[in-house]
Formats: sequence, C-alpha cells, structure tokens
Amino acid sequence: MRSGLLLAFLALFPAGARLSAQAPPARKPVPRPDERMKADLLVVVAHPDDEGGVTPYLARAIHDQHKRVAVVFLTRGGSGGNDYSREHGPALAALREQEGRQACSALGVGNVWFLDGKDTASQNVLNSLANWGHGANLEALVRIVRLTRPEVMISWLPGIFIGENHGDHQAAGVLATEAFELAGDPAAFPAQIAGASKRLEVYLENLTPWQTKKIYYFSDADDQEQFRGTGPAYSVREVSPSQNKPYWRLALDAAKPHRTQFPEEIERMSAMSDEQIAKFMEDPQHLWWSEPMTLILGKSRVKGQRTGDVFEGVAQAERAPRDCRPAEAGPPSASEATLGGPWGFYRSLWLESCLDLPAAKQPEIAVKAGTTLLVPLTIRHAKAVDLEISVAAPAGWKVTRGEGLLRLPDEERTDLAVEISTPDPGKEELRKLAAQEVVVRAAEGGRPAGEVRLKVLLRASALPQ
Repeated sequence: MRSGLLLAFLALFPAGARLSAQAPPARKPVPRPDERMKADLLVVVAHPDDEGGVTPYLARAIHDQHKRVAVVFLTRGGSGGNDYSREHGPALAALREQEGRQACSALGVGNVWFLDGKDTASQNVLNSLANWGHGANLEALVRIVRLTRPEVMISWLPGIFIGENHGDHQAAGVLATEAFELAGDPAAFPAQIAGASKRLEVYLENLTPWQTKKIYYFSDADDQEQFRGTGPAYSVREVSPSQNKPYWRLALDAAKPHRTQFPEEIERMSAMSDEQIAKFMEDPQHLWWSEPMTLILGKSRVKGQRTGDVFEGVAQAERAPRDCRPAEAGPPSASEATLGGPWGFYRSLWLESCLDLPAAKQPEIAVKAGTTLLVPLTIRHAKAVDLEISVAAPAGWKVTRGEGLLRLPDEERTDLAVEISTPDPGKEELRKLAAQEVVVRAAEGGRPAGEVRLKVLLRASALPQ
C-alpha cells in the first residue's frame, strides 16, 4: 500500500524536477575585469627612455617587491635626435617605440602603451599640451587607468626648475595628475563606464571607475637635493637580493635598447667587464641617477608617512581627500600683477588638484644665451585701467617689448608679456655666470600693483622657452 502511494507520488514529478529540488541551480559567474591588465604601479612618461629616470626603483618594485608595473608613453619621441642611425621624424618615432618596448621588456614590464602626443621641444608645458591634443590623450590615459586599475602612479613633476625642464615631461605629469583625479569620477568620460550593453556594442566599454591611491613624481631638475624629504628615498647602489646586482646595474641593462639616444655610452658600457662598469659607476659624475633616488609624493588618498614606502597604506579603504580649495575670490579692488604663463598654470593646477609639491624658492628658468626671454604676466583688475610696466634687468639685457604705460580693457583678467633680449658672451664666460635676476614691476596711478622676480640662467644650449 505504502509503496504504491510512493510510486504514484513520484510519477507526478519528472526526474529532473526531483534533482533540482535536491541541489541548487548552477551559478554562472559574471566576468571580472581582465586580470592580465592589472597593475600595482602605472608609470606615465613622455618619451621612450624617460622610464629610465625611475628604472632603479622599478627594478626594486618588480624583482623584490613582486609588483606588477605598466608603462604609458605619451609620445613616440619622433622630433628628438638620432645619434645612432639616419632615421628621423616618423621613422625615428617607429624606432623609438620599439626601443621603449624592448627596454621595458628587459626590465620585466610587459604591458606598455603609446598614446598620440606629438614630441614637442620647448620648456613651456602649454606648448606641449596644445600640440598633443590635450583632451583626446587625457581621455585615452583615463581609459588606461581604468583598464589597469593601479594602486600607485608615477610621472614627471609638473613644475618649472632649472634643468632640462622639458615641456613634454611636465605635460606628462599634468595628464597623469588629471587622470588620477578623473578615473574615479563616474561623470568623466562616461562612455568608458556605461556598464553592460549588447554583446556586439562597439562604442561602450564596460570599464568601471577606479581611484588610484597615490601619485608620485620625479624631476629633470639639475638640483635633486632640493627634493630631499618630499617622499621616499631609495638607494640605487643597494644590491637586489633576488638578482644579486645593484639596482643601478639592472636599470643600466634595461637602458641598452635606447641606442638612438645615447649609443656611445651604451657601446662603451657593453665593452666593459662587470668589474670595470662597477668601478666606473663609483664616480658620482658617471652614475646616471641621484643617490639616493627620491620620489616626490604629490597626493595620497590613504594614511601614511610622506617618506614612507611607495606602497605603504595602499591596502586601506579609500578615504575622501582634503578639500584644499579656497572660496572663489571676486575681482580685486586694485590691480594685481603676478607671474603668468606656465607658472600661473601650475598655481591653478596645484590648487585645484590639492597637490602639495616642492617649488623653486624663486621662480627660475634656464635659457639659451642670445635669445629672447619671455616674462609672462597676469593682471587681475576690476575695470579698465592704465598700468605702467617697468623692468630691471642685468647689464647688457635689452627690453624689446612690453614696457611702458598700457591701457587695459574692461575685464577681470588681462595677460601680458615682457620680452627681453639676452646677450651671448660666449661659452667660456657662460660657464662662470650664475643665475641673474629680472624684476618686472606694475603700477597703477603711481601705486604699486605687483612685482615679479624671475631667476634666469644663461646657457650655451637649452630648449626653446
């Protein structure tokens, strides 16, 4: 009787239904972001070979901290020099791209991107940003940040110092800073993060916002000592425990593909024994990197010491950044003159991005002797005014434009420029010259309206201002 009832009951339910009641249905996993692209550290630089500015630290991070590193080159370096072969322009850009990929591979970096900035030889970051297609390349860099999801970014310092002071280097730092801010903003480049869409959708990317925890910088300034204490310092002479070589040697080996840029040094080093190279690098003048190497902390969204390790605190939950921006100021009651151009741009960038970065004690620049020095001015004023501009320059320097009584239009901001012709005393005399000061003063109705002081070093050779 009971067995008959059981058989009748089971007949009401198919075998598959009975099994499904016994076991939960299989769960189909939702695809994750591609882990092959994940980076602990994203390096953003301007030209192939720029990564060499931090390769001793990258060797440490890769080999001994087991960090995943990716590199973005914002240009291919096509307008640079070629000291190895005859190719120039686009052909040189193709060569330098391959050199960059090979150098990164030798270091242990597999994920490398090149964007479409145009190699621009000047000291003015605004020239580079204009020539690069600022918006399009910023969008592309934000995409890479969202794709690689780095904990830390490293780039060139966006600031002006006597040194190479390459505008492209500075522009790389600007875009890296902007991408650091924007990649986590769901309103920035929303097509990248539109979410799941039709399978064959070709425009919407299904990335997600990503907030990098820290951004660090390095500089091409002549004086590296001025950055001491602005971030963590790492010895380039220390021996890697895993590779049994100094970090400078690992970096030097990775630099060997860059033959178009320094073939003589590479060939000389390649002909040396390990002992000869080590002895050669004992001389600080021959060592390509400062000892120790300081990375400048620009901004951190996690707690930690300014000089603590690059990856200190990155496992913490994100915390909101301090809002350092002051309230909007209205037009001044009287005229006010400040240094404009790239200096003014950096004042705004640092303030808007809440960056706490080192600056030169006094605004400075190095220019080629015998060329024209441009001193940009920004005048804030409340109405149309008559402003008198006067210049105090070293003996032998001649003001050619911008001095005298000027009528400013009825607007809140007017940008001006003072042009000064500099002398060329010859290479021998230039070696003895220290930086000299140019002072530009503004006055309204006989009352001082601001003073700009710029320290200028004349050199036999320098990038155009």
